[in-house]
Amino acid sequence: MRLGLLLSLAMHALLLSIPVEGDVFGLPGLRMPWEERRLAARDLNVRLAPMPIPMPTPAPAAPPAAPSPTPIAIPEAPVAVRQPRPPAEPVSSPPAPAVAAASIVRRDTTPAPQTDDAASARIIALEQEQREKAIEDERVRQQVVQREAAAAAGQQRLSELKAQAQARDQAAREALASAEAAQREAARLDAARQEQARRDAARAEEARQEQAKLDAARAEAARQEQAKLDAARAEEARQEQAKLDAARAEEARQEQAKLDAARAEATRLEQAKLAQQEAARQASISQEAARQAQLQLPQAPAAPMQSAQEAQREERLRAIGRQMKQEAAQRDASGGQRRGWLLGRADANADLVAYAEAMGRKIELNMSLNSVRDVVRQPHRQPLVTVAVRSDGSVERVTFVNSSGVPAVDDAIRQIIASHAPYGPFPPALARQYDVVEIRRTWIFDVAVRLE
Repeated sequence: MRLGLLLSLAMHALLLSIPVEGDVFGLPGLRMPWEERRLAARDLNVRLAPMPIPMPTPAPAAPPAAPSPTPIAIPEAPVAVRQPRPPAEPVSSPPAPAVAAASIVRRDTTPAPQTDDAASARIIALEQEQREKAIEDERVRQQVVQREAAAAAGQQRLSELKAQAQARDQAAREALASAEAAQREAARLDAARQEQARRDAARAEEARQEQAKLDAARAEAARQEQAKLDAARAEEARQEQAKLDAARAEEARQEQAKLDAARAEATRLEQAKLAQQEAARQASISQEAARQAQLQLPQAPAAPMQSAQEAQREERLRAIGRQMKQEAAQRDASGGQRRGWLLGRADANADLVAYAEAMGRKIELNMSLNSVRDVVRQPHRQPLVTVAVRSDGSVERVTFVNSSGVPAVDDAIRQIIASHAPYGPFPPALARQYDVVEIRRTWIFDVAVRLE
């Protein structure tokens, strides 16, 4: 509202400073309305112009009247007869005064001597001059009256304009005074507002500093308290970890002792089994040799065939022995890992059988024959493959017990096994028993990929 009032006062001051008349173009200078006079009455100028004289009209013939007892005396001296003026434009003249008209009528009614034309002409000229003079005087008088009335009206208008100018000057002074008062009040309010803002800012800064000090003190107290809690928790965790480490070490030691005992027992059993197999093989060899010796003479023609079968049997036994030695060497090189074997589909360990079936289903259901169709079209044997899987589902190694005879098919099998890894972690019961399991399957490629 203050800004609107100030703008309104400024605009009115500019409007009041516009001159009404004169040769000024645009707004005037920065002068106050009362420093110059904008409305002034012009000077009254009166100019008299000669009035045109109408043509003299002949007087009408007067009727004969009774002779006057006292005739008009006509001077004897010659009188210069005034020549009539040239005709001018007919101008409507106001009626002559009543006195002049009476004198003219009276003179017209006076019978002029019929015998003296010069006197008549002189009388007519004199009467005409008097008439013209009376008309001119009346016209001048009317013009003077009109000019006096105009001057009075101009004076009245000038007085009104002066009164209006004074009223406008007074209003402008009052508006300027009000504007100055409003400006002073606004300046005072602005100063008070700035002072209040400065005080508020100082108070806010003091409050902020005080709050910062309190926050710093609280943060320091919280930090010290948290440090104490962290130290106590760290000590408790250290003690608990020490207890857990001791318990784990004891469990590991006991488990290792059990594993060592089980491994020693397994080794002993394996060695006993190998010894039994070797003894059985030697016994079978000796029996076969004795039988051949008994039948050597009567059955001499069949000796070459029996020797060939014996050679094949010996070769199979040697292969079995080499495989068993290789597996024993692998078990010894495994670094004490617990290993399990599934050489077929049946086993006493149900968890191991279920894991092997899940592994086989994953390969069979997610593998299409189209990707290896061009490779398996080559003549090949059905490979027998052993896959060693760790407890986390990753593949440790792939061993071909019987190769397919085509390196491309073997490589395709390795790629299939690697592409489907990992095969999922062991179930908890199986993980407690073994670290690695070896699953042996026969791979068949016919209408699909099948593991038997």
